[in-house]
Amino acid sequence: MATEREVGEYLLSCFDTLYRVLGQGAPTLTSDAYVVRSYEAARAFGAVALELREHLGEAEVASVGALEGVLAHSLNSDETGAMAIYALVMVVGPRLLVSLLDARQAVADPGLTSILEDASRVVVAQIRAAGESARDQAPIEDPAWQGAARGLSETLEAAGFVESLGVSR
Repeated sequence: MATEREVGEYLLSCFDTLYRVLGQGAPTLTSDAYVVRSYEAARAFGAVALELREHLGEAEVASVGALEGVLAHSLNSDETGAMAIYALVMVVGPRLLVSLLDARQAVADPGLTSILEDASRVVVAQIRAAGESARDQAPIEDPAWQGAARGLSETLEAAGFVESLGVSR
């Protein structure tokens, strides 16, 4: 069983990975709406990472490899950013929410619990905002794109992240 600190550091690593990869990838996208959404999501996730970092003090932060790989692949495989938005809404966001729920049940520190509750609200808000940014877009009927989208989930599943990103690694 992971300690509360390990849980906090792991989730800090998840949010830091989201912040870094989405923030670096945003300027490479061609859809203005997805550029803005990627930057805004990166900023929101970065704020959570900062709050966790301040709460934990000196914390060990490492990239979450499978998460970074899925996000980077989503940004690199579709220049518009549609794949990155899909990854956030359908692949990463829901798993992160389950991880946050599991973490809240595993910690007793009221300060950390409060941060995790706020983090869940941030993730839900970003999923909703990302979905809203894609609402007026035509469905993507390209079988190759759809296969790549399925591949994102398969990548996380192969790394052991079937329903969540875990609460520690």
